[in-house]
Amino acid sequence: MPVEIIGMISTHDVSETRPATGPVVDVDYTRRFARAHEQAGFDRILIAQSSASPDPNQVAAFAAANTERLGLLVAHRPGFLAPTVAARTFATLDQFSGGRVAVHIITGGHDAEQRRDGDYLSKDERYARTDDYLTVVKKAWTEDAPFDHDGPYYRLADFHSEVRPVQQPRIPLYFGGSSEAAYRVGGKHADTFALWGEPLAETAEQIARVRAAAEAAGRDTAPGISVSFRPILGRTDEEAWERAQGILGTIERRGDAFGGRRAVLPVGPGATPQNVGSQRLLAAAAKGDRHDRALWTATARATGAAGNSTALVGSPETVAQALLDYVDIGATTLLIRGYDPLDDALDYGRELLPLVRAEVARRDAAAAATAVPAGAGAR
Repeated sequence: MPVEIIGMISTHDVSETRPATGPVVDVDYTRRFARAHEQAGFDRILIAQSSASPDPNQVAAFAAANTERLGLLVAHRPGFLAPTVAARTFATLDQFSGGRVAVHIITGGHDAEQRRDGDYLSKDERYARTDDYLTVVKKAWTEDAPFDHDGPYYRLADFHSEVRPVQQPRIPLYFGGSSEAAYRVGGKHADTFALWGEPLAETAEQIARVRAAAEAAGRDTAPGISVSFRPILGRTDEEAWERAQGILGTIERRGDAFGGRRAVLPVGPGATPQNVGSQRLLAAAAKGDRHDRALWTATARATGAAGNSTALVGSPETVAQALLDYVDIGATTLLIRGYDPLDDALDYGRELLPLVRAEVARRDAAAAATAVPAGAGAR
């Protein structure tokens, strides 16, 4: 089964290896960044969302207009648009992009960040709202006849949309989170459930909980699993570790990791983040900096685990095998971005992605060759 590989785009240079440059919306940089991911062979790019960042729908539309096949994973926070409006927005983008859109649902793990956009619901209330929201959105994409909805957060009567997605039966939904509420709502609705890069044992534990939540919701098929990392490559493992230490030193000196995202997310070294995903990354870092084949958590510790912040360090061969370790425990999607995002994306395309794809293809071919055709043993 092919493994999906996703990158992450920004609208300006947010390298953590040198000072950021350019305006917040740098049109030429965004165009080059999107095309670099397409050239490198990524399947999709994630367009993030925060209370201070450019609108991800506009960025996705621009990226779609400047690429040919690259998929778009648009981060979206339920609650700031009516679900019917959101459904039409994404269906329209899916039409103009030729069926390249997926939506990444971010319910929101930081009360302070949510309040910057005027959302004062508690975390549990936000997840309950997301459940109601996604019920409406999915019906808006799939129902042929007008429908009513009377839920705890949304009420509507006689709704029907003339714009439908290109993709059938609907646009794919990704879902992020690590709390019990996230497992419950994501297990019910997600096509792919997104996790941050923890050690293998802890990741396997989360996968089991997502699958259990999907089964409890009455689903026959569990969501796919996405795992996120920030690979640091070198020609050799030793060279990669030397580069990793340099990146860590730069982050610690600058104190503005993730391109200034500390101004957006109320976390930092020594702080206790509100969201469970960051808490889990910091717990892994507290056990040690190195885990499994190549996982490095020092960058999570240095940044307060502000988002996707754990690295896989080594030669392309070592990092490819580390990524495949996660495939072995159930990952179907790998989300990777670098500390020098544009140049790293091109390096991944030359050195890392071909190794991962070749090994997945080899395994699939071997499995197909040994599979017993249905009814082969019948007499």
